[in-house]
Amino acid sequence: MATGWGSLLQDAKQLEELARQAVDRALAEGVLLRTSQEPSSSDVVSYAPFTLFPSLVPSALLEQAYAVQMDFNLLVDAVSQNASFLEQTLSSTIKRDNFTARLFDIHKQVLKEGIAQTVFLGLNRSDYMFQHNADGSSALKQIEINTISASFGGLASRTPAVHRHVLHVLSKTKEAAKILSNNPSKGLAMGIAKAWELYGSANALVLLVAQEKERNIFDQRAIENELLARNIHVIRRRFEDISEKGSLDQDRRLFMDGQEVAVVYFRDGYMPSQYSLQNWEARLLLERSRAVKCPDIATQLAGTKKVQQELSRVGVLEVLLPGQPEAVARLRATFAGLYSLDMGEEGDQAITEAIAAPSHFVLKPQREGGGNNLYGEEMVQALERLKDSEERASYILMEKIEPEPFENCLLRPGSPARVVRCISELGIFGVYVRQGKTLVVNKHVGHLLRTKAIEHADGGVAAGVAVLDNPYPV
Repeated sequence: MATGWGSLLQDAKQLEELARQAVDRALAEGVLLRTSQEPSSSDVVSYAPFTLFPSLVPSALLEQAYAVQMDFNLLVDAVSQNASFLEQTLSSTIKRDNFTARLFDIHKQVLKEGIAQTVFLGLNRSDYMFQHNADGSSALKQIEINTISASFGGLASRTPAVHRHVLHVLSKTKEAAKILSNNPSKGLAMGIAKAWELYGSANALVLLVAQEKERNIFDQRAIENELLARNIHVIRRRFEDISEKGSLDQDRRLFMDGQEVAVVYFRDGYMPSQYSLQNWEARLLLERSRAVKCPDIATQLAGTKKVQQELSRVGVLEVLLPGQPEAVARLRATFAGLYSLDMGEEGDQAITEAIAAPSHFVLKPQREGGGNNLYGEEMVQALERLKDSEERASYILMEKIEPEPFENCLLRPGSPARVVRCISELGIFGVYVRQGKTLVVNKHVGHLLRTKAIEHADGGVAAGVAVLDNPYPV
């Protein structure tokens, strides 16, 4: 990959002036977060951290990530419908991981009672890094797929204008024109709208399950606003509100404050800390209902690290996607090395290899939300502690992707603009809608590029490590 904006990053005075311009444009475009001091109020807001320049991304890898997204949509949907695969895959994990076990219990309860839901909606984001190979080439490698509360589709729609502005200020009009237009929030709203329409009740609402303290509200509002433009009304409620005021009628239709709910869109409920006993009860109520859940519990389970690791086993994709060898090949090309830590010879060998060469591996628990993975010496200590315990089955090992670092300038509220060595992570948003057994929608709807300084191993924008970015295709 070319070095990028080299000479422009050397001139400190020019960088300061550009940073001022970029921040003002970001605020004007709505690239916003609430502040950590006042996460429940929009009285004082700030800009979401972002890069001063768009980061160079090989066009071929960007195209490959887009091309495989519909295959990932199909795969997630197939896994979510395969109860025996989920049970088998997660059997060792649920013995040791309480959170996954609670989700799985709800899944089993819903299956036993019979699934009332007939329309299924997936809004996911598949995340990748660019592996830098010894021969100088780059390869697209999947980090994970987010099947619940995949965020930043709203803010990612607003950042291209900021980077075009910076390049226009520098009189780089040709370069500015190369920044791709991107509007994931519109595509995500299209998916919700389709599910709402197929549910078939003109007065029903969309229920967005929200956290009390939500800094990233403007990202969510972008989707709400797109829905309102289609005359679909959204209400925001916490799990606690649902527990108190949610109910099912005899046909298991969901009502909230007396109004029917067609679609439940989760922007909460992906981490153990987000559940009290009351919240688990609310989640069960939602899952038992006829409303379209995004995601339903099976699709949330399909996004676990353990499932990701199992999908990389020889022959598994062929069973889940029979008669689709091209899709299987596209998917498999993006897989990094993934290793089970279940008790037994295979797990023992993986642990031995990781302890011997820690720089080549990452230890991942079954968690979403960033900041959970272990690297280097921390990983070795954890593996030494876990190696004789069944608790190790609640983790997986993954080959560590080694991207080629590059320089960019990161802008954060309250920090001076600083040029640092960075790596990027590319996410592609996917949308699918299924009615019964028929897939009605299967699309990719945009991208998200996040960039972080190389000293930060783990964590996304919401975790306060990565910043928003745009791909500059080369």
